[in-house]
Order: sequence, then C-alpha cells, then structure tokens
Amino acid sequence: MTTSSRSKTLLWTAAGAGLLLLARSQTSGAYSFKGKVALVTGGSRGLGLLLARHLASEGATVAICARDEEDLEQARQDIQSRASSDVIAIGCDLRKREEAERMVREVIARFGRIDVLINNAGIITVAPLEEMTLEDFNDAMESNFWSGVYTTMAAAPSMRQRRAGRIVNITSIGGKIAVPHLLPYSASKFAFYGFSRGLRSELMKDGIVVTTVVPGLMRTGSPRNANFKGQHQLEHAWFSISDSLPGVSMDADRAATQILNAAKRGEVEITLTPQARVAAAIDALFPEFSGGLLAAANRMMPMAGGIGQRLAKGKDSKSDASPSMLTKLGDRAAERNNEVKPGEPV
Repeated sequence: MTTSSRSKTLLWTAAGAGLLLLARSQTSGAYSFKGKVALVTGGSRGLGLLLARHLASEGATVAICARDEEDLEQARQDIQSRASSDVIAIGCDLRKREEAERMVREVIARFGRIDVLINNAGIITVAPLEEMTLEDFNDAMESNFWSGVYTTMAAAPSMRQRRAGRIVNITSIGGKIAVPHLLPYSASKFAFYGFSRGLRSELMKDGIVVTTVVPGLMRTGSPRNANFKGQHQLEHAWFSISDSLPGVSMDADRAATQILNAAKRGEVEITLTPQARVAAAIDALFPEFSGGLLAAANRMMPMAGGIGQRLAKGKDSKSDASPSMLTKLGDRAAERNNEVKPGEPV
C-alpha cells in the first residue's frame, strides 16, 4: 500500500469514527418517559396496549387511538388505573390522512405537545397468494405503511420546533423476510421498515430520534383478531400455534419493556427474539439457502380453497388444533391484552 493510499484509508477511518461518535452523542444521556406526552397508535389492545401500560406506569401522559370505540374505552380505563395523569383515547381511522392529522391535533391541543410517538397500528391477513386480492395489498399498505407515515408527518413539525422527540416504529421480521402466506403484510412492512430507517437519518439533525423495532413472533393474543382466507381454520391453526409456543414466540410484556428501553437509549434498530435475529442474518448472508427453505415451507402450508377470497377473523376460524393446549399461552395473552371483548369466549 502506498503512502497516499494509507493516508486515504486513515482519513476515511477517522471520518467514520467521527460520524459514529457524533451519532452516539446525539442519543446519549439518560432519557425518561416521566412527564412526557406519549401517543401510541393501535393502543387499544395487544402490543400497543402493553406499551401504553408501561408508559403510564413510568409516569408518561398517554394518548391512544384505534378504530373500535368499545375496545378504546376499555383500554383507556385499564391504562388510567396505572397512570398518574389523564389518559385520552381517540377513535380514528389512520388509513385516512385527514383523520390521522385530526387525531394528532387533538392530542397537541389537549396536552400541548407530543414527546413520544409510537407507530404500532396495523393489520395482518393470512392466506396463500391465490386467495389474496389487490384490495388485500391496498388494505395492508394503508394500515401498516400509510397510517404510520400520515401520523409521523403530522407530529414531526411540532417536534422539529422544539428540537426534541422520540419516534418508535413497530415493523416486523416480516419486513425483512417475506414469509409465505403473508405477502401483503410483508410488502407493507418492508415499506415501513425502509421509511423508518430513512426517517432516522433525516430527522437526527432536528433533535428527533427514531428507533425501528423488528419483532419476531410475540404472544400478544392477536391471532383471534387477525384476518384469514382460503382454508381459514388451517391457516389460523398454524399461525396461532406459532404465535403461542414458548421457545418460538416471545412474551409480549417482556417485548414491550425491551422496546421502550431501546427507545430510551435511542437505538437505531432492535430485533426481538433470537430466532428473528438468526433468520434475518441467514437471509442476508445466504439468500439462496433462505429462499429455498421458505419455498419448502410454503409447500407444507395449506393450499387454496376453503372460503376462498372471503375474510374470516381468527375468532371465527377455530378448530380442534386451535384453541388447544398448544395455544394456551396465546389465549391467556388475548384475555390480558384486551383482544377478547367482554362476554366473548376465548
């Protein structure tokens, strides 16, 4: 190596180290949710509710939003019992830009600002590609991508003015690896993952720290409110069992703790569950091998048929396999996390 080449290498190394130190300096220092105003989208049940509970317990003023007014009020009362300040719940459809903007204005009008935004709202539809329609892709993009974009773009200007804010975007391992029978979901989560990572780079200069969360399987109890098509009972069975088994899925309350700790530290990205981290690493390093495994898995999954392109909720897709002993942990989580309406059987 020539002297000139060594000098260039040293310069690039120094520049890289300098950028790393600058990035760390902008997110260093203790961050507390106490006294902060936190908005959690999709906060009426599942992971969103758990995150809102933790924030309230840590002294944050919490606002949640979702589409179902009954679920929202039940969640608000639940969170209020853990909070030292008012909790507000706003009914809105974040797939519509005007409703997302109205909701953000209401939170700021009530509390004066938004310090922490957690984009968690979303839907999931499970079926083979043959039973998916263009409407399924559109619904997934509106719910899993545009809802977060609309809310972020509405909340960011006030954060910029104060040169402070934290944004946490809940993506998915399905946004890094396209799992069979989840194609609209994966496509929308891939988009949201890219938005979130780019958002951090763009907003760091304004004092706003963005953390991208990549969950693997979690025991939230959400399969009962997921959408299923085709052979919906078989689809629900594999999905709900995978989402419930210890060693495969993660306790959602523990996941919520890890997510909020990552947000406090200002981490760029956190991937939850060792299985998800290993799967992402294998897919990145050995895409041919990973692609072959996923194709083989697809051959073992339910074929098209059943109810075809009609939608059925998980709670309407029960079978001998689910609920069962294999889904016991997930069913308990559903009861704890407001996935079950009062009077409904699990």
